[in-house]
Amino acid sequence: MQNIYVSINHAQQRTSKSRIIYSKEKWVNYMKMTFRWYGPNDPIPLQYIKQIPGMTGVVSAIYTVPVGDVWPREDIYNLKKMVNDAGLELKVIESVPVHEDIKLGLPTRERYIANFGETIRRLGEAGVEVICYNFMPVFDWTRTQLNYVLEDGSTTLIYDSTQIKKIEPNNGDLELPGWDSSYTKEELKDLLNKYRQISEEDLWSNLEYFLKKIIPIAEECGIKMAIHPDDPPWSIFGLPRIITNEENIERLLKIVDSPYNGITMCSGSLGCASFNDYVKMVRKFGAMGRIHFAHLRNVKLLGNDSFMETAHYSACGSLDMVEILKAYYEVGFKGYIRPDHGRMIWGEQGKPGYGLYDRALGAMYLLGIWETLTKTSR
Repeated sequence: MQNIYVSINHAQQRTSKSRIIYSKEKWVNYMKMTFRWYGPNDPIPLQYIKQIPGMTGVVSAIYTVPVGDVWPREDIYNLKKMVNDAGLELKVIESVPVHEDIKLGLPTRERYIANFGETIRRLGEAGVEVICYNFMPVFDWTRTQLNYVLEDGSTTLIYDSTQIKKIEPNNGDLELPGWDSSYTKEELKDLLNKYRQISEEDLWSNLEYFLKKIIPIAEECGIKMAIHPDDPPWSIFGLPRIITNEENIERLLKIVDSPYNGITMCSGSLGCASFNDYVKMVRKFGAMGRIHFAHLRNVKLLGNDSFMETAHYSACGSLDMVEILKAYYEVGFKGYIRPDHGRMIWGEQGKPGYGLYDRALGAMYLLGIWETLTKTSR
């Protein structure tokens, strides 16, 4: 059986002694660097993340609550306390999962939308400013190998379209990370069959219904909703995907024309498709004030809809990280940003794509570009 890796939808203070050194207040006026952290079970301690220069906070979530249930206040505040006690902020939640019944437009969606709204209210009470979520059917992301060996001996995530095409998922016979805590084979088969009846326009209609219920609550709570693009931004296993390109993102923003209805601009998701001009989209949607969160990673396009993730350094992949950061800087981006997936380097073991070392290198590389932009543009 072919191994296909997908993610299931579920669940410093700086002082200035010289005019050439930016205070924290001015530095973060345009961008706040954060780091993805998977809670108390993450093998990376918060104190290690705190030691990365320029790091202001972590991006996390409650991972123990079943999809569709309301997040308990106690869990939210316990997570916030852990992060704050480490000297970091918890201003971005990634993610609050959207129940499949909402995406499918089933009558049961009313209860799950109400629960989602209550979770927004509770996160707002705790001082959260941004919620990242997605509307991808069944799978958050898809890769064919999690430990592809690069020339330098590091390992990375890769998507090989030729392997995807060999898979017939209708029988639910897929090997998934975390399979024992996700859908059973029969549950996955049933869910995939339900989506066979859903067109892209149906999915758009269900997203519109969801947004018109949720965005007013977000506005009341002062929380900016930031939808994540589909990863990769094309149909997988015949499932509809709609947050894939500039035209569709523009359509999304028009559904509810509110500054609280925005996007998580992910360079790796949008940038792995040659038909997307990521820099152009940053300038367009950034100028509109609708980018609330940014994921930055580099990818190398391999042709035929295949790609692999690389180090953040521009020369390692197909994306120009300097031009990307320049676009964010020139539109006056004031949101949160994080180094996205990294390689596993220096013998580190852990969650593929989410090791400490390469993401820390990525954060410093991105901050170095940003500091150069701030000082050369004065």
